[in-house]
Amino acid sequence: MSSRRTVLTATAGVTAGLAVGTGASALGSDGKNPGDKRPGAKRPDDKRLRAIVSRMTIEEKVGQLFVMRVYGHSATDPDQADIDANLKEIGVRTAAELIAKYRVGGIIYFTWTHNTRDPRQIAELSNGIQRASLTQPRGLPVLISTDQEHGAVCRIGKPATLFPGAMAMGAGGSPADARTLGRISGAELRAMGIRQDYSPDADVNVNPANPIIGVRSFGAGPEAAGALVAAEVQGYQEAGVAATAKHFPGHGDTAVDSHTGFPVITHSRELWEKLDAVPFRAAIEAGIDSVMTAHIQFPALDGSGDPATLSHPVLTGILRGELGYDGVVVTDSLGMEGVRTKYGDDRVPVLALKAGADQLLDPPTLDVAWNAVLKAVRDGELTEARLDESILRILRLKSRLGLLDRPYVDTKDVGRVVGTARHLAAADRIAERTTTLLVNEGGLLPLSRRTHRTVLVVGADPDSPSGTTGPPTGVLAAALTELGFTATALPTGTAPSPATVDQAVAAARSADAVVVGTYNVTAGSGQQRLVERLVATGVPVVAVAVRNPYDVAQLPSVKACLAAYSWTDVELRAAARVIAGEVAPRGRLPVPVQRADDPARVLYPIGHGLTY
Repeated sequence: MSSRRTVLTATAGVTAGLAVGTGASALGSDGKNPGDKRPGAKRPDDKRLRAIVSRMTIEEKVGQLFVMRVYGHSATDPDQADIDANLKEIGVRTAAELIAKYRVGGIIYFTWTHNTRDPRQIAELSNGIQRASLTQPRGLPVLISTDQEHGAVCRIGKPATLFPGAMAMGAGGSPADARTLGRISGAELRAMGIRQDYSPDADVNVNPANPIIGVRSFGAGPEAAGALVAAEVQGYQEAGVAATAKHFPGHGDTAVDSHTGFPVITHSRELWEKLDAVPFRAAIEAGIDSVMTAHIQFPALDGSGDPATLSHPVLTGILRGELGYDGVVVTDSLGMEGVRTKYGDDRVPVLALKAGADQLLDPPTLDVAWNAVLKAVRDGELTEARLDESILRILRLKSRLGLLDRPYVDTKDVGRVVGTARHLAAADRIAERTTTLLVNEGGLLPLSRRTHRTVLVVGADPDSPSGTTGPPTGVLAAALTELGFTATALPTGTAPSPATVDQAVAAARSADAVVVGTYNVTAGSGQQRLVERLVATGVPVVAVAVRNPYDVAQLPSVKACLAAYSWTDVELRAAARVIAGEVAPRGRLPVPVQRADDPARVLYPIGHGLTY
């Protein structure tokens, strides 16, 4: 076994025409899955859809383009606090009022808008939203969406099945596992009435300092990422849920978060073709239903200084023209700073449509955005024919997903589909194939229950994502205890104070081993000092990077280090099983890790991973 100090070489009104179904079946009337992209799959009836469009008013057409947030667990009877939030931000009381006033074509679920209490409630909310829309004149079903990426970004937590995130899946390297993730997650989302998932992330994360993508990406290898993107797309769409490749034309090489700033990508056109474009091409070849735009400036693709979301050369010229994509284009949230830096909130939705977008996601003020689009049509800046193009794409998607024939879900199916023992077991098995052993000097791992029975678990406890149990130290300690160790948790945080470090060091002296969870360690940080002080006690220390695998470069003294890629329960439990030797580590780095003292040199290349 080579020393970790060896520098390794880098590797590279229509309501009457809609059958109000109640079943949750994903099959169309011809027995084919409406989300299936394989040859012979049922295709939308454009004649029927064009007839629907022809009967819509201008106001209904404008509304159909918007996907909006709304507060509350119920479409008609939310809590008073959610009514107040809706009145303040949208000017309506409920989801039903939102639909009646603006005739929105889509609604997005968030945890923080209190849409996702539990699976049955979510299904009932979905049915309530559909009922509210279908009872309107010429009512159409609503396309309900969410961000269920798994890993660090999820909107629906336990008891739904939660899988490893994208970078963990990249470490596993299995398209079959990615397809299983999409198929199971898609089935659970569909059972809850959610038909569009803003996943997978098709960005190639080549910048370790990327503050917003990072572990949400499958990795730094474009071909490997593309294979996993395509597989996950196939899984979701086999389950009758629209997958969404994001963030076009590629958000993987930014040092700025587009939620709070305006990133600039400096790649050449040639580099874009070789790097960023590859996973998006793979998604399109796999029959991706929707593509999300990025609020980034990409001068090599458009020198105007506009964000890609508002760029006709990027969305129409490249995505539609060069890549041949004719599915739905959805903007990233229009409330993000990256799309609001150059233009006002009244211009952004109009310019997005002119650029080639179809769905306008979550504007900060719907009234401003909705009326701006309506005014642009009445003034002739946008033609009604241009709106019809986007509406037809949206209706094709709704038809393909079975919404026009079966808009409702059967709430009795929720418990039979969401979070089943079979699904949870599949997630655990997949997670075991992703945990990556980066360092194991002297064969410290696996820990022996005879010689290292008493284990202290310390480290960072970031807010638990996805409604998982958390906190991470508690999950790791509980998992190790179940595996026969006597483990206790002592949270020390992401920025431990000297007093906290002293407390951890004192506790470590009475333990047989210490497991420390690290979270984005930087040089000279409290986390780095904590690990160094723990190692100095002479007690064996095992580091578990619970987010970025780059932490290992900042921890030169540890004898054992694992990358878990996220701090969700499924990944932490898998890491515990690896530590205990219940399973052998099988993950391989999907990104290179540079040396801390010389970032131009690679410490661990793509593909590095030890086992036992």
